[in-house]
Amino acid sequence: MSQGDAGPRPPVALYLHVPFCVSLCPYCDFVVVAGASARGASSRIAALVEALATELRLRADALDTRFGGPSSGGRPALASVYLGGGTPSLLAPGDVARLLGIAGARFGLADGAEVTLEANPGPDERGDAAAFARAGVNRLSLGAQAMDARLLRRLGRRHAPADVAAAVAEARAGGIANVSVDVLYDVPGQTPDAWAATLDAVVALGVDHVSAYALTLDDPDAEGLTGPLGDHLPTRAGARRWRAAAVAEQDEDRAADQYRTAVERLGAAGFRGYEISNWARPGRESRHNLAYWRRLPHEAVGPGAHAFDGAVRRWNAARLEPYLAALSAAPALPPGGEEPVDAAAAAAEAAILGLRLDTGLAVAAATAPGSRLAPHLDWALGAGLLTRFAGEDGEARVRLTTDGRLLSNELFARLV
Repeated sequence: MSQGDAGPRPPVALYLHVPFCVSLCPYCDFVVVAGASARGASSRIAALVEALATELRLRADALDTRFGGPSSGGRPALASVYLGGGTPSLLAPGDVARLLGIAGARFGLADGAEVTLEANPGPDERGDAAAFARAGVNRLSLGAQAMDARLLRRLGRRHAPADVAAAVAEARAGGIANVSVDVLYDVPGQTPDAWAATLDAVVALGVDHVSAYALTLDDPDAEGLTGPLGDHLPTRAGARRWRAAAVAEQDEDRAADQYRTAVERLGAAGFRGYEISNWARPGRESRHNLAYWRRLPHEAVGPGAHAFDGAVRRWNAARLEPYLAALSAAPALPPGGEEPVDAAAAAAEAAILGLRLDTGLAVAAATAPGSRLAPHLDWALGAGLLTRFAGEDGEARVRLTTDGRLLSNELFARLV
């Protein structure tokens, strides 16, 4: 399938959202429920696992009706499953095995499918890597964020730099061969040397994949995303105060320099910058996220989860209790919303998502009638935001330069 495919299609990837965290980091905009709901006598984890299992079956029923079952040839087996959060490593390995078992039975799981579990590195949060591997996990994504104890405290993180190294070592010893680490830049108080040291420390751990994100402090309340059917939760007052102070300390020029440092250091260490914010050793690119960037259809379950069938984008509402209530005694699909993707929006998405990748866009497609990029191609090339190159098959293509990646929002705004 390609970015240009249109119309409803069965999913090739599955996302499961586990919203629980032991504590809530002040910068985080993900759908997260922290505190007593995540651990102890008041934990809602067991209820969530039941709800996820039920939603998986309901979504599979709908796909069976629409496309046929996975064994009928009506739809492909899943190429990837991703348990994200939140902190999915708070789940018991048996619960992970149960959910993956339902996914395999009802959706089909391709041989060699990528199965990712997100984890926090702290010793009381990362779980048992070997048990997760036995449950079917073969890729671990660790939320390191920094390898500097002072910055971790500033970010509200509960782990220490040494915990990241321990988590990577446990993953390897437990049989998880593919390990990814997330790190943040443009963090208040983060010096150029501290950022370079974080990159060097992550590389020294021998990880397979690095996601490096600029600290982004959006306001989902102001954007209207936190209502009863919204896909975000309201921002807490303490987090709002933290963000206001943090924004005042961020600096676009410093962030650009830090991004260039990532490009240089990770490239020199053998990582391919295959997407604006993602670097991988050869063959370790995130297959799950590539499905998103290639506009391939994907199913999703859990509070705040987003799905796409090639024609419609659908989301579950973020609030936990309505989600659990819908899927309990008289099971029904949870509240949420959907948005059809018309031809113009699909063309814009294909251009923007295609340019996020280092494989870029074919010049023939970029200059075809109706292309969103065609009216801006000469400007982008002249401004040094895009460059021409030959693809693996010799086809003429264009992709973002490093400057183009830094200024991508300026180009993307013209494509919408």
